[in-house]
Amino acid sequence: MIRYGTPAGRWVLFASVLGSGIAFLDGTVVNVALPALAADLDAGVRGLQWIVDGYLVTLSSFLLLGGALGDRYGRRRIFVVGLAAFGAASLLCGAAPSTETLVAARALQGLGAALLVPGSLAIISAVFHPDDRSTAISAWSGLASLAAAVGPFLGGWLVTAFSWRFVFLINPPLAVVAILAAARHVPETRDEDAPPQLDVPGAVVVAAGLGALAYGLIEQTLAPVVVGIALLVLFVRIEARRPYPMLPLEILRSRQFSGANLTTLVVYAALSGMGFLLVVHLQTVLGYSPTEAGAALLPATGLLLVLSARVGRIAQRTGPRLPMTLGPLVMAPSLVLLAGVEPGSEFLTDVLPGVVLFGLGLAITVGPLTSAVLAAVEDRHLGVGSAFNNAVARAAGMLAVAVLPALAGIDAADLAPADLAAGFDTAMLICAGLCAAGGAIAWLTIRRAAAVEPISVPVGHGCGDPCTAR
Repeated sequence: MIRYGTPAGRWVLFASVLGSGIAFLDGTVVNVALPALAADLDAGVRGLQWIVDGYLVTLSSFLLLGGALGDRYGRRRIFVVGLAAFGAASLLCGAAPSTETLVAARALQGLGAALLVPGSLAIISAVFHPDDRSTAISAWSGLASLAAAVGPFLGGWLVTAFSWRFVFLINPPLAVVAILAAARHVPETRDEDAPPQLDVPGAVVVAAGLGALAYGLIEQTLAPVVVGIALLVLFVRIEARRPYPMLPLEILRSRQFSGANLTTLVVYAALSGMGFLLVVHLQTVLGYSPTEAGAALLPATGLLLVLSARVGRIAQRTGPRLPMTLGPLVMAPSLVLLAGVEPGSEFLTDVLPGVVLFGLGLAITVGPLTSAVLAAVEDRHLGVGSAFNNAVARAAGMLAVAVLPALAGIDAADLAPADLAAGFDTAMLICAGLCAAGGAIAWLTIRRAAAVEPISVPVGHGCGDPCTAR
């Protein structure tokens, strides 16, 4: 076993943080580039929805399978394969001549991320000495958070200084460095007790179901929505009958686990909806540059970074129920404030208060939510429970991006400022309602008692990401 603070430990941490950091970075830089991307590729709102959801569909569908592949065939091997796939797909994204090509490349990116993200944390858990494991995981969380937190500003700067294509082209050289570091310095590990069979049918069916659902919702066509729902029901039936399911349905019998994941679904739908529309609104309607729009979100991510550990320690004493209820209820009025952002609004008086309040609510919510998920499953299901919660967060983002513009009346063929301005306030009020619902669900389903140690949670898609560690 490797000890923390040794040269070998630093190399393992470097490779794992760099690999996962690329994926977390990509989750925060793309939204800032959407207006420039739309102008260059002549993409309307639906095109932008597909560019975001193409990535989220494959990522949310294959996260569980990615973790299982690492356990069976070697965590380093699957991590490196995921990095290679992510880097190659990023090259395709950067060279995409059309919206359709970019959407396909984004789907490949999501597949690569589904392989590397579970592997990065699994490698640290497997190779570090038990006495150093918690310290190594905390370091991984903090450093990965830093990579994601600078994403909006970095993405805005790249778009302003060069082109939206550099938002993707920054990934391949970083992936190559991570691959070389992993190949040379990361020991191979696998789970000798891993199931002898992979749940490929389950993975294929859930991917097809989410894809059909996204298509029907974005294109506003009923038949694919029905097909998608039917396939997701079929997925549950497959998991109930498989000897080695990707998702053991027994974990869903826990009221706290199901409640925490339902809270994740609605809160992260609000988070993703805000992240998708706010930076576009700031640029298209208020005339912000990409750099300014990206920088506008930094106070929220900064608060998450600074406060998450402190909130975790408080939640350790009070239990996750109170912060999981209070956090979304703080986020809800922040979105009401952001609904009032319109042409002529000032950043300091109109945008910043909502962003700061949103970041405060998010910091109160995310760590305790992760703790509640882990406390609700047996030790043997910690990995799948964590991956499932991450997949739920990604699926929530996919659904929000697919549905919210239509509900708010901004599913126009192009990004006309008048159309976006007319529906933005409605979209933010819907997100506020989702956050309030999340707080109510947490109050009704989460246990009062403290259960697990505080957790540092890396920032990911949008402003936060329930990547979990113990």
